[in-house]
Amino acid sequence: MIKFQTIIRKFDKKGEKTGWTYAEISLDIAQQINPGIKTSYRVKGFLDQHPVEGLSILPMGGGNFILPLNAAMRKLLHKKAGERINLELMPDSSAYQLHPELLEALESDPKAIAHFNTLSKSHRNYFSKWIETAKTPETRFKRIEACFFAMLKKQGYPEMMREKKLNKPDL
Repeated sequence: MIKFQTIIRKFDKKGEKTGWTYAEISLDIAQQINPGIKTSYRVKGFLDQHPVEGLSILPMGGGNFILPLNAAMRKLLHKKAGERINLELMPDSSAYQLHPELLEALESDPKAIAHFNTLSKSHRNYFSKWIETAKTPETRFKRIEACFFAMLKKQGYPEMMREKKLNKPDL
């Protein structure tokens, strides 16, 4: 496990990452965590004293990576952009499991599951993780329903989200 400290940062304008809060991981540290790897990968360990697993770090060019910090993680840490954070990270080899309720819904329609299975693993994970972040069962159900109809329309995650933003920004 590699221990280090970094500053929490926030993107101003950065394409799809605009507004993201993240911990920057230098090339040197990234190579200590997972030598020779230049693509995104999952990590586990500790953010300050809080245990975490199944997080993904993303390459940002020049060998540097970022660890996105969502609102729930920032709330748990009681930290915001500009503050220091202690990290202890190591590769997490456990496989991500798709949300079972999403799979159950998609498997009820051959066209829906067929399109879902044509998507890349990372895009299937986007749908599943979006459902996992729902704070209420009602929101989770609405998101599963939205994913189901997106599959019938042969949409990917970005297309579904753009359409939702135009029609119903509340999910």
